[in-house]
Amino acid sequence: YLCCDRCQLYTLALALLALLFTLWERGCLGLNPSSGDLEKSPHSDPHPWEVLNRHKRSWVWNQFFVLEEYTGNEPLYVGKLHSDVDKGDGKVKYVLSGEGATSIFTIDENTGDIHATKRLDREAQAYYTLQAQAVDRLTNLPVEPKSEFVVKVQDINDNEPKFLDGPYLAGVPEMSPLGTMVVQVAATDADDPTYGNSARVVYSIIHGQPYFSVEPKTGIIRTALPNMDRETRDQYVLVIQAKDMVGQMGGLSGTTSVTVTLTDVNDNPPRFTHMQSVVARIKAADADIGSNAEMDYRIMDGDGPGMFNITTDEETQDGVISLLKPLDFETKSSFSLRIEATNRNIDSNFLSMGPFSDITSVKVTVEDVNEPPVFSSPLGKMVVSEDASVGTSIGRVSAHDPDTTNSAIRYSIDRNTDLERFFNVDALSGVISTAKPLDREANSVHNLTIFAIESQDPTQIGKGSALITVLDINDNAPVFAIDYETLLCENAIPGQVIQTISAVDKDEPLSGHRFYFALAAPVAGNLNFTLRDNKDNTASILTKRGGFRRQEQPVYRLPVLIMDSGSPALSSTNTLSVRVCDCDSDGVALSCGAVAYTATGLSTGALLAILGCIITLLVMVLLIVTMRRRRKEPLILEEERDIRENIVRYDDEGGGEEDTEAFDMVTLRNLNVIRDPNVRRDVTPDTPTFFHYPSGARPSYKSLPDNVVFREFIWERLKDADVDPSAPPYDSLQTYAFEGSGSVAESLSSLESLSTDSDQNYDYLSNWGPRFKKLADLYGNCDGTSVFS
Repeated sequence: YLCCDRCQLYTLALALLALLFTLWERGCLGLNPSSGDLEKSPHSDPHPWEVLNRHKRSWVWNQFFVLEEYTGNEPLYVGKLHSDVDKGDGKVKYVLSGEGATSIFTIDENTGDIHATKRLDREAQAYYTLQAQAVDRLTNLPVEPKSEFVVKVQDINDNEPKFLDGPYLAGVPEMSPLGTMVVQVAATDADDPTYGNSARVVYSIIHGQPYFSVEPKTGIIRTALPNMDRETRDQYVLVIQAKDMVGQMGGLSGTTSVTVTLTDVNDNPPRFTHMQSVVARIKAADADIGSNAEMDYRIMDGDGPGMFNITTDEETQDGVISLLKPLDFETKSSFSLRIEATNRNIDSNFLSMGPFSDITSVKVTVEDVNEPPVFSSPLGKMVVSEDASVGTSIGRVSAHDPDTTNSAIRYSIDRNTDLERFFNVDALSGVISTAKPLDREANSVHNLTIFAIESQDPTQIGKGSALITVLDINDNAPVFAIDYETLLCENAIPGQVIQTISAVDKDEPLSGHRFYFALAAPVAGNLNFTLRDNKDNTASILTKRGGFRRQEQPVYRLPVLIMDSGSPALSSTNTLSVRVCDCDSDGVALSCGAVAYTATGLSTGALLAILGCIITLLVMVLLIVTMRRRRKEPLILEEERDIRENIVRYDDEGGGEEDTEAFDMVTLRNLNVIRDPNVRRDVTPDTPTFFHYPSGARPSYKSLPDNVVFREFIWERLKDADVDPSAPPYDSLQTYAFEGSGSVAESLSSLESLSTDSDQNYDYLSNWGPRFKKLADLYGNCDGTSVFS
């Protein structure tokens, strides 16, 4: 019990400390949690412990925040200044100075209300430091010292992310494994990163799949396909998008391009090609030998400028004609060249025998080879509306066989560029059509790769691209930009702005968004709140009255209707939850929602009385615990007693055989009595026996041999158990304590006293003395008649 008492004591002490902490936190004891000073609340009763002298701040104002990019027609209400010196008699006026005073911020010298007269941009200046002073209206002398405060410009999402380092150039080795890092892109957002999600950017890849991917949070671009071959394609242009609001709808976005070049690795062994770079070898004959026979060759003119080159083989002095540019049989099938050979070493003594050069003509014939089909335009740009029905034709691609055979062409789409199979292409005509409904908000650009395959030689495949842009329609209604958490102070005044809301729309009209706000019809005439459309895609929620109380209604549900300017216009109803809160003098919410218990109205004396009761209860608990500890514990605990060591003595001997009311003597039957059992109704027992007797001639157990006696006795009991209607119909163990008939005096039991056919003679009991006289009277000379008959 001592341990339990200690637990109770500790629990009570913890509860007491929690109550004291709650009272301290609420300021009920005159302590200000935000400072170490004692500060007297202006609404509390005076108390002797609040005697420290402290100059209490006389200025009282709400938090000063002003929304940026406000475009309303009226000046924007910022907040209210008030001094305790102002008694409302008009003797005090308020003066404002500091950054933006009079040019941006104005103050009503009578009421202290501050308004912003110009549109503010948080990205240009995030806050303004101002000074307020209350002066005497007549003398202009200050009645309070200056007090400095800050007006913070509240951010809205009005800046899209920008890639300051874009466009990007990057390289990655060909045949790189899946997930190899290529480059990291970074976008910056000028909005406030500490407020909401306006500056939280996520990255996505618009163009460049399925070859590359980008990590949404880090902007790291990685390879999305393994074993990309530079010899097949060496350059990719990616379009990366950065979107704020964590990628949610309504966020602003910016894009940049990333040009990725596959750098070469040694993944190809040397191979001899079938095309010979050497076109022909020619030789000018010279009878001289040695250095006198050395010569140089040059191409003087021809119909293929820049296509061929000729050099001298120093060993054989042959002119080697080689190819500089690829040949196209379909463009030009032959070339004519004029080649000059000139001696390299001319002896001036024999110039008269010259000239030491010669000119010849060479004709080069181009042989035709089979080439893949060629698209008339390597990149086809097409547009389609997102509401296009399935099967709508978008555009057509065209390719032809450049060979003279002019083989027929069949078209197909590389499904790696259209994984969800949004489009189909007609194999013969090349017409591209929609195969599924399109959604611009899910994917606004589709970059397809089209294959053109020769019918006669399917190994000849040409590739082209089709860039399909999905045009937007107005198919999404505007909704709240974020999930607003609106708090309403109980001391709010009529006309106070409690929330500024904005909307987002997945659609992107060419002329930009224009949203209209209004209260839904069921609450349009309510007496609590009103809505003001700011005409800049935002709206302000204002109070119509004051005196809100959490006890009356802790939460208000305000349905707001938002409509866009599309054709047709779409609208949605969004519910704004307004929670009523208990706020301090600066407008900071202390507690919100329903009030389960409040100590409002308790004076300091009542709080002291409660505290005294708690201390008294604590002292009483300590005394009880101390007394229990001093109490002498028993030497032997009740739980340690062993009942097996107890001796129970009974002195009641009972009434003997004369006590016929103690139990029913009829239930004791003689062993030799043949009972008429109650035969079960559902079975007919057929109990076997070792000896068969004629009806009515069954001998008594005494006249049978011992072994037969026991057998018959057991079979008799077994038969009784089988025909007993109260016994369960399954095997059971029966125990029989039959002594037998071996005693000379036989049994002295009175079980046979009820039997009428017993042949036992009890006359000899009279000769056994006085102790057996009672038995002799009961059983002697009975002639088989029961004493109970």
